[in-house]
Amino acid sequence: MKKILSFMDWGIFALRFYHYILLASRLLVVSEFSILTVMNVIWLILALVIPMLFWFPQRRNNKTWFCILELLLGGSYYVNSVIHPDLTSRADYLLPSLTMGYLLTKQTLWAIPAVVVIPLLSQSYLKLPLEQAFSFSTDNLLFCFIGIWASSVAKAYEEKNELALEVERQNKLLTLYTAEIEKMTLHEERIRMSKELHDTLGHSFISLIMSLDASISLLDRKPEEVKDRLIRLRALAEHNLDDMRNIVHEMGEEEEASLTQQIESLVTRFQEHTGTVLTVNLLGTEPRLRFEVRQAILRVIQEAFTNALKHGKASQLHLRLQFGESMLQLTVRNNGQLIDKLDYGFGLTTMKHRIEHLGGSLSVYSKEETEAFTEVRCEIPLKGVLLYDEH
Repeated sequence: MKKILSFMDWGIFALRFYHYILLASRLLVVSEFSILTVMNVIWLILALVIPMLFWFPQRRNNKTWFCILELLLGGSYYVNSVIHPDLTSRADYLLPSLTMGYLLTKQTLWAIPAVVVIPLLSQSYLKLPLEQAFSFSTDNLLFCFIGIWASSVAKAYEEKNELALEVERQNKLLTLYTAEIEKMTLHEERIRMSKELHDTLGHSFISLIMSLDASISLLDRKPEEVKDRLIRLRALAEHNLDDMRNIVHEMGEEEEASLTQQIESLVTRFQEHTGTVLTVNLLGTEPRLRFEVRQAILRVIQEAFTNALKHGKASQLHLRLQFGESMLQLTVRNNGQLIDKLDYGFGLTTMKHRIEHLGGSLSVYSKEETEAFTEVRCEIPLKGVLLYDEH
């Protein structure tokens, strides 16, 4: 986009440059050498160079002073060429009018009537028909508006570029924020696990160690009592092992379960809490997917369910998951209200980035065929080592 803006600036600049160089070259080639010819050439060079001190593509941008000097120098030469019929190379003022239109601002609106009045008065001075004088003025006005149009196109590209950069920046912030949330969640889970292990097993292991110390001291004097103690300690150790397994199993249950099992569990809980009519169609054989892939699919389903009830006021949902040879396809359809203007919220935006990170795509659209429906569709290619579980 920046290349297009630069091209447009330099294109307008080149047209203006061509205008003055062409006038000067014709003057030198056709006119006889005289002081008047030299003065006119110098006049054209000054009209070309001095306004460039205030506007030059990508370097200087004082548009107000450029327009003032363009009218004073270039405009005065145009009037001079019209008033003096003996001047061989008569100037037109179309390309300078184009340039001033391109650089038009609120401070330089006066340039529009100026490019109309200058040819009108100068041609009228020659007592040309009014229609012919108006023809010169309207030509200048037309080129001025062409410059304004070119400027509006350039500004539109600039705004589009800035918007794209802002969207990219927001997406990066969103990705960083999501990653930070995941880190915080993992950290909190680790803290909870450590507390759970400490509170559940810490006291038992301390009791176990103290009982072992007591058994060692009684081993020579009361072997039968030590035997009873050891039997009880073994039972306590088994109980501690069961507690630890329960804790680890509870925290790792979701990670160890297959995607199909997790979806069935999610659907059951969703129906129990919302009473929504929900049909599920699971097709194909599930491969051993990595935890990140399963979590991404589950989060898409959760977000689709939540949005269907919260925003669409849906009463029926249909979930379809198909494992193909090369593609995983997920579709969540609801009969809720149609989406007039699609606006990805934080949840779906995050999920879209996750799916795209896995090489897939996520889309949302509404249609009204035999009945109105909204559909969330997700596709992930089943290839690449990033998708498959190594175990």
